[in-house]
Amino acid sequence: MSKKLLLVDGSSYLFRAFHALPPLTNSSGEPTGAIHGVLNMLNKLVREEEADYVGVVFDAPGKTFRDDMFAEYKAQRPPMPDDLRSQIQPLLDIVEAMGLPLLRVGGVEADDVIGTLAKTASEQGIRTLVSTGAKDMAQLVDDNTPLVTTMSNTVLDRDGVKAKFDVWPEQIIDYLALVGDSSDNIPGVPKVGAKTAAKWLNLYPDADAIIANADDIKGKVGESLRGHIEELKMSRKLATIMLDVELDYSPSELTPNEPNVDALRELYGRWELRTLGRQLDEAHPPESVTQTSAPDLETEYEVILDQSGLERWLARIKEAALTAVDTETNSLDYMQAEPSSSPISKTQHTRNSGTTLSMTRIFLPAMTLRCVACSTTRCWSLTC
Repeated sequence: MSKKLLLVDGSSYLFRAFHALPPLTNSSGEPTGAIHGVLNMLNKLVREEEADYVGVVFDAPGKTFRDDMFAEYKAQRPPMPDDLRSQIQPLLDIVEAMGLPLLRVGGVEADDVIGTLAKTASEQGIRTLVSTGAKDMAQLVDDNTPLVTTMSNTVLDRDGVKAKFDVWPEQIIDYLALVGDSSDNIPGVPKVGAKTAAKWLNLYPDADAIIANADDIKGKVGESLRGHIEELKMSRKLATIMLDVELDYSPSELTPNEPNVDALRELYGRWELRTLGRQLDEAHPPESVTQTSAPDLETEYEVILDQSGLERWLARIKEAALTAVDTETNSLDYMQAEPSSSPISKTQHTRNSGTTLSMTRIFLPAMTLRCVACSTTRCWSLTC
C-alpha cells in the first residue's frame, strides 16, 4: 500500500474560519474564533485521514514574486483585521506543539509550497490529499492528488474538477486566466465569464490555441479577447502555481512528531480552549492531580411530563442561585452525536460550613442547530 501525504492549506483555513465564525473571545477579550475553527477542522482531518506524512502550510510574511510581477496583485484586499492578525502566532505555536510539520517559505505563497510537494510526492508514487478552499488548487489534481474542500468536506478528483468547472485540471490555469480572479485581483479578459471560458477550452486545448484562433471568435467577447491578449498572458502567469520551489525537505520527511503535551496544555489554558484541553487530559492525564473530597450532595430527579411541571420548574429556575442546562446526546463526539433521552430535572443540594446551596440542572434532548455558514447540522463552527 502506498504512503499518504496530507497537505493542509493553513492560510485558507485561517481566513475561512475567521469569516465563518462569530467573534469569539477568551475572558480577557482576546479574539480566539479563528484559532477554534482552524484547530477543530485540522484535528478532525488529521484524525480521519491517518496520513503517513503531514504538512500544514501557511503564507510567510512579506511580498512574493507575484507582487514583483504585477504591482496590483491582491492590491484590492483590505488590510488584515487586527483581530485576525493577533491569532496567527498563537495558532502557529499550537500547530507546532501538536507535532505537525509547519511550513512557511518566504517569497512564495502557501499554494506554491503545496504545489511543489504535491508534484514531488506524485512522482514518488505517494498519494497526496490537499485540503483547501482555494479553487486555483484544482490545477494540482491528478490521479494521485485529489482535493478536499474545507467547508463542504467534498473530494475533487479529475472527474470532480471537470464536473465543477467543465474543464480538466490541466486547463484550470487557462480557465482562471480567462475569467480572472477577483480575490487575487487577477484581471483576466473582460466580458469572459465561467461559461464562455469553459466553452472555449472545450473547443481548444489551452489559452495558446485560443489566442491563435482569436480572429475566429465573433462578437463583443471576441473583440475583448483580441484587445486583451497581453492581460491574458499576464493572468496566466499569476494563476500558475509553482511546482519547483526550493525546499529543505521532501514529502517523506514530513513525519508528524509526538505532541508536546506540556506546551499544548499551557497554550490551551492561555487561550482558554477548554474542549481541546479536556481532550488532551483524557489522552495524556496529568502526572499529579490533587484529589479533593467530593461535597456532600443530596440529589433529586424528576421527569417533566406536562405543562404544569414545566412551569413549576421554570419558576424554581428563576429563584435558583445557579442553574445549568445540559443537552443529552448519544455520543461525546459532537460530529456524531444525535439527540437522546427525555427532559429530566436534577437538583443537587451542597452543604458547606452549615450553608446549603441548591443547584438545578435541566437535561434536555439536543436541539437541532443549523450553521449559518453552510446550513448543515454538524458543522464544526457550531461547537466553538
